[in-house]
Amino acid sequence: MPKFVVLLNWTEQGVRAYRDTSKRYEAFKAALDKQGVKLLDFFWTVGPYDVVYTIEAPDDETATAASLQLSSLGNVRTTTLRAFGREEMDGIIAKAAA
Repeated sequence: MPKFVVLLNWTEQGVRAYRDTSKRYEAFKAALDKQGVKLLDFFWTVGPYDVVYTIEAPDDETATAASLQLSSLGNVRTTTLRAFGREEMDGIIAKAAA
């Protein structure tokens, strides 16, 4: 399944409700499960992003839908990056060399 790295920044609403971030995590994980998306890692971070997580989704559309659903709650803004493992990258290189 395709993997994605997602970078989050809290909105003003999200920062005001920072005490609920652990509870929001649980609701978020449950919503991903319902969409068939597997949460691989989740980290609260210091620096330009407030949260970084990785997921596996059946396809790009499902990953995008998950990000839209999360963003629609108003607590975060997302930046989603499609991630390629070594085997996938080897296949990309082989196609580029052909």
